[in-house]
Amino acid sequence: MPSNVAGMVAYLLGFVTGILTLVMEPYKNDKFVRFHAFQSIFLSGGYLLVSVAWSSVSGGLLAVNADAFWPLISLGWWAVHFAFFVLWLLLLYKAYNNERFELPLLGPIARKQAG
Repeated sequence: MPSNVAGMVAYLLGFVTGILTLVMEPYKNDKFVRFHAFQSIFLSGGYLLVSVAWSSVSGGLLAVNADAFWPLISLGWWAVHFAFFVLWLLLLYKAYNNERFELPLLGPIARKQAG
């Protein structure tokens, strides 16, 4: 499989495919694939943290007054998921086109980890 396809595959299932591409031969030595694998792992972790934080905050707001906050919480939840979905599609596209697209906070860390 070419490096661009392996870089794209690193994003498919988040941290699962990110870790798999980091340990598979010959991709574990390919800096392009390693970069995308690390960025995928970090993005998945960030998504998990945002989801847990959003659930905690929304649970607290719903405990206070469910009727007043429910539309806001629901709209925000969909907006967060949609934003991550669009970002995921963008990263798949960029990896497939042999581009090292760095996310603002996670990209430099992924580049450093990839070597």
